[in-house]
Amino acid sequence: MKYSFLLVFILISPLLSAQETFTRADTLRGSITPERSWWDVVYYDLSVEINPQTRSIQGKNKISYEVLKDGQVMQIDLQFPMEIDKVIQDKEELSFITDGNAHFINLKKPQIPGTENLLTIHFSGKPRIARRPPWDGGFTWTKDKNGNDWIANSNQGIGASVWWPLKDHPYDEPDRGMTISVTTPKHLMNVSNGRLKKVIDNEASKTWVWEVVNPINAYGVNVSIGDYIHFGETYQGEAGPLAMDYYVLRDYLEEGKKQFKQAPMMMEAFEHWFGPYPFYEDGYKLIQVPYLGMEHQSAVTYGNGFTNGYLGSDLSESGWGLKFDFIIIHESGHEWFANNITNNDVADMWIHEGFTCYSESLFLDYFFGKEASSEYVIGLRERIFNDRTMIGIPHLDFRGSSDIYYKGANVVHTLRQVVDNDEKWRQILRGLNKEFYHQTISSKQLEEYISRKTGRDLEPFWNQYLRTTNIPKLELKKNGKQITYRFSNVLDNFTIPVLIKVNGKEILINPTSQWKKKKIRKTVENLDVKKDYYFEVEIN
Repeated sequence: MKYSFLLVFILISPLLSAQETFTRADTLRGSITPERSWWDVVYYDLSVEINPQTRSIQGKNKISYEVLKDGQVMQIDLQFPMEIDKVIQDKEELSFITDGNAHFINLKKPQIPGTENLLTIHFSGKPRIARRPPWDGGFTWTKDKNGNDWIANSNQGIGASVWWPLKDHPYDEPDRGMTISVTTPKHLMNVSNGRLKKVIDNEASKTWVWEVVNPINAYGVNVSIGDYIHFGETYQGEAGPLAMDYYVLRDYLEEGKKQFKQAPMMMEAFEHWFGPYPFYEDGYKLIQVPYLGMEHQSAVTYGNGFTNGYLGSDLSESGWGLKFDFIIIHESGHEWFANNITNNDVADMWIHEGFTCYSESLFLDYFFGKEASSEYVIGLRERIFNDRTMIGIPHLDFRGSSDIYYKGANVVHTLRQVVDNDEKWRQILRGLNKEFYHQTISSKQLEEYISRKTGRDLEPFWNQYLRTTNIPKLELKKNGKQITYRFSNVLDNFTIPVLIKVNGKEILINPTSQWKKKKIRKTVENLDVKKDYYFEVEIN
């Protein structure tokens, strides 16, 4: 573990800005501190009351946890200006010390390894307003065109602790899921993760009680409040009947019914490529929200204007990006990569975004063919910066470059060429979701799994693409009835098989950083390289 951390740091530290500094707050947020490591989250029972007039919330979170080893101080995260009002265990109020956004609770009751305990945290405040949701997250408070309040949270980067108290680190998810109870003004509806268990009519409000029975990543916990209308269907999937429910504002019912027909198409394609939808027990939802959208687990949020593409545009400029609704396909792809398989450190978030960005291409592959899939993902390369490595710095809440999307997708697409067998490739993707079902993992675990399943030593491949910004260059030279070739701009041991065309005939070569020669029967006149590989090509 120490070696992999040092390797990452050595490779990417020259790429960090001279102004990049890390604080104690970064460490408290991004590392598994001693005050986190001794206990494991078993269940969250979150209750919150929303007040649109004051843009404030208040509530409590009952945390069931298992004691793993000795410990009497517990770290709970809740970001300013939200405040912890009090902490209760066994009817006793506990003291705590606040250090920025981390709060260290002094437990009175002996914490005995192997036991399960309950802690209740009361909280209140005005959560941070999202400035540019979902990227710069928090709460969005707005109104629909009829003047009704329309409220939603989005907090992937900033963290769930921007509005509720919890262990806010991706490595630990509640093993048995959670309950989410949200009290809203009486005329509004709240939609959260999982299944609706009941609605409680209060004097001037309603409480919507949702239950999640699977582990759930914290940033995927969702509150969406509005004047919603519900419609839905039952999808006959690989694991049986799946409830697919849709929530749109009252004036958008017809648009929703038309556009959301892509949801079962998505499910068909992704179950083919990735295996059964990972949350049958919790169902699947699409919810209209006042921002672009996000991958809230079993409650995907949608704000793409009921149009194809990304807000009507094709990110790939290939034409294929207008064949599907980007938010429905991309954010739902996260159900497999982000929600089922979750990075256990944000430094490895390329697992979420690289595979999910590539899922767009696989959707096209399923419905429009392999050529469409290829043209789309290749078209995304214009959006790659290679400014920083895709792997960030572990234990510091520091993710890699934005290239985790488009470069990540092209790295995965290159792997598909290395495998060079579509059914084997499909089984690798399905195997990932089976092997790491409902788990938090490291990039290294994923890398080793794919290496094992391909039967290749892919460590140089992973290090080249994930831990450097250097893009390989394949150099080819024609010389009569002979070609010479090598990779440049690569780590010494980097190699992958490459399919090239010589005089129109396909030939497989295995370039390394050293020059190699290959004899050809006829004088080499035409030399070409398949465009699906993500590397530069120079032919002389």
